[in-house]
Amino acid sequence: MLEHPSIQALLEKQKKQHHVASVLSLLGWDEQVNLPPKSSDQRGQQMATLSEVHHQFGSDPSISGLLKALEADWSQLNDQEQAIVKNSRKEFDRATRLPTDYVTEKAILDSEAYHAWVNARENDDFAAFAPFLKRQLEMAKRGAEFMGRGGDPYDYQIDLFDPGMTAQTIEGLFTTLKEELVPLSREILSSPVQAKNEQLKAFSVDKQEAFLKEVTAKLGFDYDRGRIDVAVHPFCSGNACDTRMTTRFHEDVPLDSLFSSIHETGHGLYEQGLPRDQLHNALGQAVGMGIHESQSRLWENQVSRSREFWQYFEPKYREAFPEQLSSLSSDDLYLAVNAVTLCPIRVDSDEVTYNLHIILRFELEKMLFSGELEVDELPDTWNRLSQEIIGLTPTSNKAGVLQDVHWSGGMFGYFPSYCLGNMIAAQLWYTLLEEMPDLLSDFARGDFSRLLGWLRDRIHQHGKRYETQDLVKRVTGDKINPKHLIQYLKDRYKPLYQ
Repeated sequence: MLEHPSIQALLEKQKKQHHVASVLSLLGWDEQVNLPPKSSDQRGQQMATLSEVHHQFGSDPSISGLLKALEADWSQLNDQEQAIVKNSRKEFDRATRLPTDYVTEKAILDSEAYHAWVNARENDDFAAFAPFLKRQLEMAKRGAEFMGRGGDPYDYQIDLFDPGMTAQTIEGLFTTLKEELVPLSREILSSPVQAKNEQLKAFSVDKQEAFLKEVTAKLGFDYDRGRIDVAVHPFCSGNACDTRMTTRFHEDVPLDSLFSSIHETGHGLYEQGLPRDQLHNALGQAVGMGIHESQSRLWENQVSRSREFWQYFEPKYREAFPEQLSSLSSDDLYLAVNAVTLCPIRVDSDEVTYNLHIILRFELEKMLFSGELEVDELPDTWNRLSQEIIGLTPTSNKAGVLQDVHWSGGMFGYFPSYCLGNMIAAQLWYTLLEEMPDLLSDFARGDFSRLLGWLRDRIHQHGKRYETQDLVKRVTGDKINPKHLIQYLKDRYKPLYQ
């Protein structure tokens, strides 16, 4: 219960800020899903204006007095109230230290840079995008300066997405992971066993869409409070009251849209599981992107690539695509679901090699922020490190440095969250199996309610009450440890690839 009188006054102010933020989120979703191609200039101005309003609500001087009163009574606050105050202080300091003109400039740049990225990616023209990326890098460093973090701007960026994490902590985890992951991936890739994904052709988009909606609804996504549409880059946005997901379709790559949708459904289930009456404050908001990614990756990989999942859904998949799947046995289809290949595209990569893509981006971001690497040098450095870490060199910038949308929005420090999410997902998975040894039998019956209920209880209901490492330790008994991910990958893929 929230009892302190100043808490209620603070929450009333946060509700208004939340409402503006939710409208901004909808405009961002619409920009990538529905916006006519020549309407981007107006959208940038619209988002800039609303960003100013959002910033004004967040920097309301009266919030300072409320926070000081609450902090003075810290020992009298319960743990929920302390979580609200702690996160509110962090947000208020950011709102008051970032000048309004900076916030406006950033909102306009985000819109301009997104459309510049779309065009540059389409035309394989990094030089056209480079000026926008330089500006985003400069804005990120300026933002860190305003926050008194000019000496460690990359750590500041990381903390925006995963509170409490630093580049040093992540580097330690990634180094341990890389030591075992590189030889494991090479071992699996050299296996004579190969998936027959090239036989997956001519899958009707309409039927793909119908099937993935059936799957995602069965997993627990509430379509009365959410929807799924098509975008260049799959994503999930919104909140528990209105959750927006996107995917993309290709007739000859049907598993891409399916697993992209399941991935975004994991994000959506987390959002829909957060306390709906607390969306405007820390108790109704996600911990950070590492935890968010753990939810999406657990549903996408541990759950939806399991044999038991396909025991239930394979008959339905064959019913939807009888001709396309006629030449594939059940074992062939399962191997296609768990195909391991060298792929230059992160979002199309399998779960064995995926983390190598994240390690690549982490190395590049560290160098960009330290000044060791200039933006104009990115394509060549990307290609060199891709060969060293992943084992291949992209044939174009579209398949290399231009493939991801994140840098167009200045989202530096976001990429590590994906790999952290994979580690956390594996750690949660083994904890789940210890507590519910028969869980996989649920999937074979098409029942995912017990898993979703466990996640609601252990992760979703807490909102931001705990930081990333604290929540992981609370649920699993240990902080993030890459050994669980390595063990999971060995358990699943070594038997498949002999």
